[in-house]
Amino acid sequence: MRKKPPRINKVVTKVGDKGYTYIVGGTKVLKSSSRIEAYGNVDELNSILGIIVAKSKNNYKKEYSMLKIIQNDLFIAGADLATPLNNQAPRINEHHIKNLENWIENYLQQLSPLQEFILPGGSLIAAFTHFARTITRRTERSIVKLSRTNKINPLLIVYFNRLSDLLFVLARYFNLKNKIPEQYCSFNNQ
Repeated sequence: MRKKPPRINKVVTKVGDKGYTYIVGGTKVLKSSSRIEAYGNVDELNSILGIIVAKSKNNYKKEYSMLKIIQNDLFIAGADLATPLNNQAPRINEHHIKNLENWIENYLQQLSPLQEFILPGGSLIAAFTHFARTITRRTERSIVKLSRTNKINPLLIVYFNRLSDLLFVLARYFNLKNKIPEQYCSFNNQ
């Protein structure tokens, strides 16, 4: 079997030294553009998920596998965001969203109904999952912002909305499995 050449063979390009980068299709854009911000947020989210994946590997085999799928999906989402719609690229589709919805339903069946606002935290893995949820929300907001000035795959917004929901219920699940009671928000601490 012939070995494939590396897809990225040059890391230092010096294009970024002046605050620019190229998106798929060869267009040069400022690194501060909405498009770069959106897929930069996706990259940050994928990195925090990497911590959760590392923490889940030994004790949460099912969640480990699910999160690895989501990490791969995030690379697809990044490619989708980095590529104008008139160019060919991997795209987030209904299948990706349906996976998230199925996982959400599975975890909700194992959790008690939510009665109050809960404070992020509990076990370390749950706290990291709540943190990932907030990064997901920021990512979603940046994609909505991008969609106001650029044509993008509309399923990206749906995907990140569902992903934040999944991470919320997953954080609750991690605390349940660790026998850590949820801490409720009190509006009476004045």
